[in-house]
Amino acid sequence: MRSVRTIYTALMVLLAKATDRELARMVSYLREENKILRARLGTQVHVTPKERARLLRFGRHLGRAIYHVVTIVSPSTFLRWLREERGAKPQMRGRPRTADELRRLILRMARENNWGYTRIMGELKKLGITPPSRNTIKNILKKAGLEPGPNRGEGTWDEFLTRHAATLVQCDFLNKRIWTPTGLRDVFVLVFLHVGTRRAFVSPATTKPTEAWVRGQTESYLRHAQAEKLPVKMIFHDRDGKFTAAVDADLSKRRIEVRKTAFRAPNTNAYVERFIQTIQQECLDHFVILGERHFNYLVSEWLEHYHEERPHQSLSNAPLTQPKKRGRPKKQHRPIEEQIVPLADVLCKQRLGGLLKSYSRKAA
Repeated sequence: MRSVRTIYTALMVLLAKATDRELARMVSYLREENKILRARLGTQVHVTPKERARLLRFGRHLGRAIYHVVTIVSPSTFLRWLREERGAKPQMRGRPRTADELRRLILRMARENNWGYTRIMGELKKLGITPPSRNTIKNILKKAGLEPGPNRGEGTWDEFLTRHAATLVQCDFLNKRIWTPTGLRDVFVLVFLHVGTRRAFVSPATTKPTEAWVRGQTESYLRHAQAEKLPVKMIFHDRDGKFTAAVDADLSKRRIEVRKTAFRAPNTNAYVERFIQTIQQECLDHFVILGERHFNYLVSEWLEHYHEERPHQSLSNAPLTQPKKRGRPKKQHRPIEEQIVPLADVLCKQRLGGLLKSYSRKAA
């Protein structure tokens, strides 16, 4: 400790006797020496509060000369230390950030409507809110991936389906290889799915899906939809060659809009694609199918299970339709939030040798 004080005292004596030019040379030398030492450290130097106070003590009177002297921290950091020491408030640069709640409101208005930033500003004024500048709203929309101008297109695919689901039908072919008297053959059925209700129609099977057969099955479905009071104003199908121009012309004559799926975009027809996958996984893949009659029987049994017994997540896990009851109406069970049901009161209905099961309660 005594040696440090001796060096410090000697330095002060030397500085006191030096001229201005000599002092400038000393400072230049010490700066270069400091740079070399800092380069050897390799990491940022963190000063303690005591060391910070010492630096402020010797540097507060240097004024702008501190820019040419300080190396242990940046000059802006040293000046910030001085402001904090004097109790000055930190300087805010630029405009204040838009409040998070207001940003969420702007994005909500943009997503729920086809409004541009000018219309959003007007809606904010109606709510008694002083809106940010046009550029601020534009930047908020762009950062969220939204176009700042109005009429951002037809919206997302989910929004399109929501608007048209009540009158939209998707159709596609299901093919399966089965055993026939002449060996293995591919059979085809045409599947129609009403998107709004999830009600499905599956044609009888054929080994020759000709244009005439497709037109006939399409006509059969339209009669079925009319009988079931399912409105059909738009039909989606893929670009399979079996959907000929004559098939589309028959639909157009009935004032039904035909939409073909985009190239390499199977999700456009996702509902009927998922239906076909489900019937294959839950039914057809479990059997060695012997002939068209056997195939049609399996499909019809699964369709009844699908419509009357199978719970559907899109309908809060309820069946699509309630089974038709014969005779006097049965007494309905009163809904109870928490209820223990005796196992003897739970009935299990089986189809296709127990492959398809559904459960119900015994009538009181």
